[in-house]
Amino acid sequence: MEKIRERFKQSRSSSCEKVKLRKRSSVLYSTDDIQANTHGCVGVGIIVFTVGFRLLNCLLVQTSFVPDEYWQSLEISHRMVFNYGYETWEWKTGIRGYSYPLVFALMYKFLHLINYDTVQLLVFVPRVFQALLSACADVTLYRLILQWDTPDVAKWTFFCQLCSWFTWFCCTRTLTNTMETVLTTLALCFYPLPGSKMHSSWKYLSLVSLAVVVRPTALIVWIPLLFCHLCWEQNKLKFIALQCLPIAAFTLGISTLIDSFFYGKWTFVQWNFLKLNVLQNVAEVYGTHPWHWYVSQGLLVVIGPHLPFFIHGCSLSTKKHRILLITIIWTTVIYSLLAHKEFRFIYPLLPFCVIFCGMSLAKLQTWRKPAAVVLLVSNLIPALYTGLIHQRGTLDVMSDLQRLCDFNSSQTKPDVLVLMPCHSTPLYSHLHCPLKLRFLECPPDLTGNKHYVDEADMFFDDPVHWLKSFSSQQMLPTHLVMFDTLEKEISTFLLENRYAKQAEIFHTHFPEGRVGENIFIYVRGPEISTD
Repeated sequence: MEKIRERFKQSRSSSCEKVKLRKRSSVLYSTDDIQANTHGCVGVGIIVFTVGFRLLNCLLVQTSFVPDEYWQSLEISHRMVFNYGYETWEWKTGIRGYSYPLVFALMYKFLHLINYDTVQLLVFVPRVFQALLSACADVTLYRLILQWDTPDVAKWTFFCQLCSWFTWFCCTRTLTNTMETVLTTLALCFYPLPGSKMHSSWKYLSLVSLAVVVRPTALIVWIPLLFCHLCWEQNKLKFIALQCLPIAAFTLGISTLIDSFFYGKWTFVQWNFLKLNVLQNVAEVYGTHPWHWYVSQGLLVVIGPHLPFFIHGCSLSTKKHRILLITIIWTTVIYSLLAHKEFRFIYPLLPFCVIFCGMSLAKLQTWRKPAAVVLLVSNLIPALYTGLIHQRGTLDVMSDLQRLCDFNSSQTKPDVLVLMPCHSTPLYSHLHCPLKLRFLECPPDLTGNKHYVDEADMFFDDPVHWLKSFSSQQMLPTHLVMFDTLEKEISTFLLENRYAKQAEIFHTHFPEGRVGENIFIYVRGPEISTD
């Protein structure tokens, strides 16, 4: 018996010895990070890797997505600082807030004060700022899952977040939807999820309030989450009176003061946004889709190759994941009720979805590594194509037009007319000079006129007739910018008025409607002498 006891003691002492882990070269598996992960923290290696990854992401996205990327941020910021540029109907009617453009305006002002306000920095600095915020959201999401679930689930959720093609495509853009997604992700990390140890009501409510200021529709995502939190609170009145109302009132109050200052009168943007976009359905002017579009197309594209893993992860979900599923379903249903639909509107749901994808990959055993490789490659292809090739012409053409800013006083002052669907290109934020430049406008009718036709539709209905509105040769612009689909239709006008093709710029392999494969720049020759 004594020998047996001695052996038992030896086995117990040997089992308590420190086990040395095999060191791996990958950042994701470094020893320092493994030690940090045991305490629910994120190692320095993970942070550095994520920041570097998002900065690379920023460099490799050189295409345009939607006009709001510039017209609800950079164009407004540029006009706030340099006092020239276009004011679109959205700002004239007070449905857009100045709080988000003010962030970039401060960057522009700083660059101007130190005499480094070059057009390259004006374009690049805001995108770097957005990339750093997205990296912060990535790391915080990883940290949340690390202490909310197993390290394996956290690791694969982080992997799915970084390799998502739609996140790659959007997360460095100056879209209000991008900022909404970042703030929603950060807020989720401080939300009292069942079992979460990062809970902070003040932090998450403040972030939610900021998201609503940037984009009022952010509240749609948070309605089920806020309702559940209210149900979980023992002292509901205290939660509402001492946390929800003060934070909401302070945030909305500051944003209203900012908006009122720049509009020059008292303006409550959130109400104007709701009134025009929801009650008056003004957004329908820019296109409508069937009710099932988000289910049949929207989510399929946004989730992309992650879809099988998302579905599998949903089947593995437990009671503590239920609130995330409810939020995804609720938001999809509410957005489906709105006639105007876009992929970017449901971008804030993507971080919720990748959590379930991480659960799926963590559950797989034999097929985990092959599945991860397939997921990475299948996301890499669309990420690089949409970031480097698809729809890049509307940005490249601005580089060509930027050269016109250096004209001599002896030359004819450039006068550029953009004959493309309205807001196809950015303007002064990508030129940074008071060049005479005009584009076709398309404001919605707010008077109830059933026969209203905007300028862009009027032009494309009969381009030649519209161009005849220039009553004399002297009034004709020196430069015309157009998609190749328009060239044949106005070829006679171009010939008669001595326009010659100066540049041909690739835009997309998938032309559609008024959008062509290439963009042409036509320059007018010497003026015809008149008596």
